[in-house]
This record gives sequence, structure tokens and C-alpha cells, in this order.
Amino acid sequence: MTPRRSDVAIIGAGMAGASLAAEIGGRATLLLIEAEAHPGYHATGRSAAFWSESYGGPLVQPLTTASGGFLRDPPAGFHESSFLRPRGAISLVEAGEEAALEAMQREFAASGITLERLGRAELERHIPGLRPGWQSGLAEPSCSDIDVAALHGAYLKAARRLGAELVVDAPVTAIHRLPSGWRLETRQGPIEAEVVVNAAGAWADSVAAMAGLRPIGIQPYRRTIVQLRVDPPVPAELPLVIDALGRFYFKPEAGRLWLSPHDETACAACDAAAEEYDVALAIDRLQRVVDWRIERIEHKWAGLRSFAPDRLPVYGYAESAPGFFWCAGQGGFGIQTAPAAAKLAAGLLLREAPDPMVAQIDPSPYLATRFTN
Repeated sequence: MTPRRSDVAIIGAGMAGASLAAEIGGRATLLLIEAEAHPGYHATGRSAAFWSESYGGPLVQPLTTASGGFLRDPPAGFHESSFLRPRGAISLVEAGEEAALEAMQREFAASGITLERLGRAELERHIPGLRPGWQSGLAEPSCSDIDVAALHGAYLKAARRLGAELVVDAPVTAIHRLPSGWRLETRQGPIEAEVVVNAAGAWADSVAAMAGLRPIGIQPYRRTIVQLRVDPPVPAELPLVIDALGRFYFKPEAGRLWLSPHDETACAACDAAAEEYDVALAIDRLQRVVDWRIERIEHKWAGLRSFAPDRLPVYGYAESAPGFFWCAGQGGFGIQTAPAAAKLAAGLLLREAPDPMVAQIDPSPYLATRFTN
């Protein structure tokens, strides 16, 4: 079969691959290759959908903050309305755990993020039914909900408008080095490209191994979400409520409650499903925080979050394999950082000056060359 040819072949059409395709479209011929029948099936489509500048830590925060303006006010022609809806967030601790809040304040002291210390009376105003023992919190007023489906769809539409071709139901089964690029074997036939972008999410190390590279150590983790109907009904203005020690988070969504036990269970790359233990754990933790009655579990699901060993994203060319570009390891913050991350990665891939959105961001913590590959 005659191979399809392009300048760049991106493996993975989730948020990472779609946003990068939209950034480089029009400047290179491009094939966007997706293993599933629908892009964004494993991680992008299962996100808890919030934008929080503190989420991911201080080295991820510059990418999140830089993405905020784009998400709040998208460029003309990209999307007709904001992807963000104000929500606010509160990080909680129980009595005796206040050191976690103090550490968080120190960690982000130089970031410019507004973090407001709250006492018990203020917590009660924001979180009805809060049980005794939860005495302190930090409010993050800038936290917002993200319309993930709209953002992902807008990136895919922009990529196609700029000439990218989306190839679905095309898992990559082999990768061969050519004198002038790469050859990919897929279910939809062979593809040849000068540059291969590894945006395969949980499968990123497997893709690297097929190309003859030593895997970085990108590990998928299962994250559980449960949708509940509770009594009294969830207030629409309830903030995102996060345990500062990482034991739960919950937020309202269309009149229901989305709840997670904040689990990170190492697993193989797969079509993740919620485990009954994690669902029960989430509910137990919620009932220790608020006195709401759970009327029904309406839905439960799990998604994959994939981290490099240092829990920072991985962008850039591999040293040992010219033309192999990493765009992986976005963990649980790939959606909230997508606009800035895509612009940063596009500059590295095309070897161009950085876009003004990311010109002040030091890319060195994210470069693939920090690993031997």
C-alpha cells in the first residue's frame, strides 16, 4: 500500500495532540493519528473540568496562568464564547493540619496567584453542611470550570481548517526509522513523515519503544469520578472543594455533584473503569466532610492521568532520535495548560521563537532532553 506522506505525524488526537496540531497547522503538512474511533476518549473526555492556577504545583503554574487569557477570551474565529465559567476553589484542612495551608501559601508566594485564608465562619458560608473539625481553608477565587468538549472540539476544528488531516481508528503497530524521517504502520495503512510527535498520553512510552527509544518512565494512573444526587441539592454557587492533603475533591455539575477520592492508582495503559472500592472510598470521604444525604449514584467513571517521573510535562526532540518529538506527561493539568503548552511545544518543534504568550516562560523544566533518550 502506498503510504500517506506529511511533514509531521502526530500520534494521539486528545487535547495535547489536537492543540499542537492547531498551532502548527498551515506551517507544515500534518496528519493527526488517533487509535480510537473518536478523539479524546481516554483522558480528555473524562476530565473533572476545572482550571486552577495552583493545581499541579509551582512549575506547572506558569503554563496554567499563561493559558488563562486565551481560555477566558478566545481569539476571533477560534470560538465564539469563553471556555471558562467562574467557580472559585477552597482547599480545606482539618484541625491540626494547618501546616499544609501554610506550605501552599509559601509555595505560591511569588506566583501572583490570589490565595485567601479562610476561617470556620467563612467556610460555612461557602460550604453548607460542613461538619465540625474542618476549621481552615484557602480560597482561590480565580478557579473556573472549563468546557473541555468545546475546547477540544475547537482545536480539532482549527487544525482541520489549517489543513491537518485526522485519521481515526488507526492504532500505530510499528515505527521504522527511514533515512529522511519515519514510517508508521497503522490499521489505516502506512504513514511516512519527517517528524513524529508522540502525543499518545498513557501510551507514550509504548510509542517511544516502538521507535527504538528508551522509555522515559511515563506512568498512567487511574483517577475516579462519581456523579451523585444529594439532598439538599448541590448549590449552583458551591466552589470546587479540595482537600489540601489530597484525599478528595468535589464540585457541582449541572445540578449534580462530581466527587473524586483524588486517587492515583498506577496501572497499565488501558480503557480505565471505576473500581467499586474507589467509589466507596470517595463517598466515605465526602460524608466525613459534609452532612448531605446521598440519594443516588448516577454515574461513575475513571480516566488516565500520565506523569513523567518528575511529574512535569515532556516537550521537545529526543536527543538520540532526530525527528522524534515528545508531547506527553501532562498528568491531570493537560487541559488547563493546553493553550500555552501547545504554543511552547510548537515553537520547539518548528525551531521558532516562542509565541508572545509563552515568551516569558522558561521551557527548560519541560524539555525531553532532561531525560536520556
